[in-house]
Amino acid sequence: MEPVMMHTWDLAPGEAERLQRSLSAQVIKTDQLDDVRYVAGVDAACDPKTDKQLAAVVVLDAHSLQVVETAVAEEQVSFPYMPGLFSFRELPSIVKALKRLNTTPDLIVCDGHGIAHPRRFGLACHLGVMFDVPAIGCGKTILTGVAAEPGKTRGDRVPLVDRDEVIGYALRTQDNIKPVYVSIGHRNILAHRL
Repeated sequence: MEPVMMHTWDLAPGEAERLQRSLSAQVIKTDQLDDVRYVAGVDAACDPKTDKQLAAVVVLDAHSLQVVETAVAEEQVSFPYMPGLFSFRELPSIVKALKRLNTTPDLIVCDGHGIAHPRRFGLACHLGVMFDVPAIGCGKTILTGVAAEPGKTRGDRVPLVDRDEVIGYALRTQDNIKPVYVSIGHRNILAHRL
């Protein structure tokens, strides 16, 4: 899997914010999901002692949920941890892992936000635009906006709202557990798919 767009990762925080604002115009919020056969989940973890980051991608068959392919990559972290600029820290290793895939996913679910971001360009948007692939952001905490507590049953959801704009949903994925915050990353509409 190869990106359709790349940029340098060697940016100062102000330059990274300007790039996010510029690239946010490329996020497609209309639904371009056809039959989803392969779904990939991506995540990265950093060892704070060494600043080595390990990224993993798992591709599942969307119908059977069987693992089709996995890939991992290691990268030295060069961007500091800064809220709102998470993608500049994690994407270099995730991109490296995605490039190792033989199976092209129809949808990527990211451990990070999509448009539920102050500049409407979180990690899921960044990844979706770079690879021009449908992507969804799934964060464990709210970065921007407010949401009421959803009901306690799996599938219960409430809008996540920022400045009178619905930017995602607080979604209960299992009964009686903390909700996650999902938002559009690129080339999909979440509302009718939840």
